[in-house]
Amino acid sequence: MSFVFTVCQAGAEAALKNEISRRHPELRFAFSRPGFVTFKTPDTRGFIENFQLKSVFARMWGHSIGKVVGADSATMVRQYVDLLAAKLSAEQLAGCRHVHVWERDRYVPGSRGFEPGVSVLATEIGRILEPENDAGNAARGVNTIPEPEEHVIDCVLVEPGEWWIGWHVADQGPSCWPGGTPQIELPTEAVSRTWLKMVEGLMWSGFPVKAGDTVVEIGSSPGGSCQALLGLGLKVTGIDPAEMDEALTKEPNFTHIRGRAKEQPRRIFSNVRWLASDASAVPNYALDTIEAIVTHSSVNIEGLLLTLKFTDWKLADEIPLYHKRIRSWGFQKVRSRQLAFNRREICVAATKD
Repeated sequence: MSFVFTVCQAGAEAALKNEISRRHPELRFAFSRPGFVTFKTPDTRGFIENFQLKSVFARMWGHSIGKVVGADSATMVRQYVDLLAAKLSAEQLAGCRHVHVWERDRYVPGSRGFEPGVSVLATEIGRILEPENDAGNAARGVNTIPEPEEHVIDCVLVEPGEWWIGWHVADQGPSCWPGGTPQIELPTEAVSRTWLKMVEGLMWSGFPVKAGDTVVEIGSSPGGSCQALLGLGLKVTGIDPAEMDEALTKEPNFTHIRGRAKEQPRRIFSNVRWLASDASAVPNYALDTIEAIVTHSSVNIEGLLLTLKFTDWKLADEIPLYHKRIRSWGFQKVRSRQLAFNRREICVAATKD
């Protein structure tokens, strides 16, 4: 029997399970902890080699080969080495030039001082594992970024004395980041943690933003996302009834329109290339506002980066309908992901080309 492991935001496990049951009925739920869920797979080699998990809520996924349990790290490292030797061939081991070590999320990002990423503990465990990771004549890189198609060994610290081990093939973006989380930190000058969401959203979406581009953000207060955009040299307009932090008002490339987006004349969007939204509203209400803007004859926005908030996890079941609605506006490519730095919300990236 084989297993697929997934990691997700703490609290999103039920949404993940429901999504997998719809999109991958061949998988069966196996084991769960907050932020970590495994599924049984059909026991065929072809499934393992060709399988690709389609999920909004799985931040990272891979093929599980087992777990190691022990009272001390030395014992667990020995079990780890033995497990790799027992489950992977010499050729497979030689092809794994990276090992990613991280802890599952124990809290919702932004609460209790927690932000996802490679923790101090994961870094220390990685240092212990590194001397053991000898692939031919070259040591594996610990929490380094692989190239596409490279194989990565995964070590998920599920409990203090319990590590789950697996592997995955790097594609691009999140599959190259340890635990599916980009290695970014909130700058001390950032006015809010929405800076993290915007930076990760742009990294994940791959939007070809460039200096001088015009972008509007709906729901911009207090200004963390706008700071991230200004840092890239963009010309930013923030629309929000609330005040912006004074750090934004001093920026020459920033304009604040104090009010609601749906009440603004469409001419302010006529020369805008990108539109972002982080409005505090249920998804369909937020989409109503955006639809009225992007479908206007004078507006030709190329890309949308939207944060859709879930007051109830049941709203996650409507994601396919949100995608269908956005595509009806002329945005052919629509993708969603619960970013590592999202809270109870998802990021939607949509482009016309």
